[in-house]
Amino acid sequence: MSWSNRCIVFCGVGFGSGLLPKAPGTFGSAFALLFIPLWLNLGFINSIYAIIFMSLIGIYICGQTAKVMGVHDDGRIVWDEFAGQSITLLPLIYFGQMSVFSALIGFLLFRLFDVWKPWPIRVIDRQVHGGFGIMLDDIIAGLWAALCIFIYLNISLA
Repeated sequence: MSWSNRCIVFCGVGFGSGLLPKAPGTFGSAFALLFIPLWLNLGFINSIYAIIFMSLIGIYICGQTAKVMGVHDDGRIVWDEFAGQSITLLPLIYFGQMSVFSALIGFLLFRLFDVWKPWPIRVIDRQVHGGFGIMLDDIIAGLWAALCIFIYLNISLA
């Protein structure tokens, strides 16, 4: 494997967080919580730009990692969890409600949608392939979780 492919795979497996033998998606999502100081420092709008960038390069990273590993969407590939988990946290940044408890709720909501795969996540997971498919189902899971947090915060802060 070339040096560049090693770097891409290292990113694709979440800097090693996806290589744990049990629940790699959960560990990848938990690792993504380490980005919270970055998102808070960037602020809401710049975090959106950074997450869009993360998602776009994630299409390549996840696709290339899957290709090198010879798999479709292996659980060890967790860059997509980084993006989805980060999307989930956006309402907390917007409303200034980030705390350990709210981050934990965001983590649990994202994992719920990522594992449960309600419509359209399940359809995308089965029918959209390559790096785009790997990223898209987690992006939508993140959007579902973010929507739940957004609705809750709108009601509770009103």
